[in-house]
Amino acid sequence: MSIVDLRPAADRFVTDMGWLNSNHSFSFGRHYDPDNTHFGLLVVSNDDVVRPGAGFETHPHRDMEIVTWVLEGSLVHQDSTGRAGVIYPGLAQRMSAGTGILHSEKNDSWTITGEEQHVEPVHFVQMWVLPDERGITPGYEQLDIGDELATGRLVPVASGMKKHSTGRAIGIQQKDAALHAARLQPGDHVELPDAPFVHLYVARGAVDLEGAGALNAGDSLRLTDGGGQRVRARAAAEVLVWEMASTIEA
Repeated sequence: MSIVDLRPAADRFVTDMGWLNSNHSFSFGRHYDPDNTHFGLLVVSNDDVVRPGAGFETHPHRDMEIVTWVLEGSLVHQDSTGRAGVIYPGLAQRMSAGTGILHSEKNDSWTITGEEQHVEPVHFVQMWVLPDERGITPGYEQLDIGDELATGRLVPVASGMKKHSTGRAIGIQQKDAALHAARLQPGDHVELPDAPFVHLYVARGAVDLEGAGALNAGDSLRLTDGGGQRVRARAAAEVLVWEMASTIEA
């Protein structure tokens, strides 16, 4: 029997540092709830807004698969492997921390047109899953999947599952997990994958979920031993869906 656990946006932990506003779906940093440390293999899902000219200075990670998904604006990435790039909407990015990596993420959105200066915040969701092997060589991968998203389908973004090995998804070092995304116009719909653990996050807009009702931006749903429900957009929406075949053992 499937278990449906709806988590309203207002129930998330919040970190407000002026330059950063972050909403945490799971325990993170100083926010700790022993009953909300993970779901399936997903241990972090942070919805972040960073003001122009600010960002996360160089800091370390280890033994984690980190996927960053930008909704608005652009984010500049640099890391100790020598990789650097600009992450923008529609560009999938994965960083494997492995034996240890240092990186920074900043909103470098200062743009000058004539005498007018334009700045904008960057809005992104960063998600962490545990790898299935510790101590791997750190790595980085990015891929523009904007054309696929324009179809309105649920598109694999990052996956370690064999069934996605021939597709366009970037790879992650976790054979039991895959992230999907969909950009929906009003009336469009997609179906959730069938899996032991499914995590749905409404990143933007508003949707109706079959059997659960209305979900708005920031709401999430944790589904155990289920799937196949239809997600229909009530307004233009963007959803992120983790499909997971296992969970973290207690």
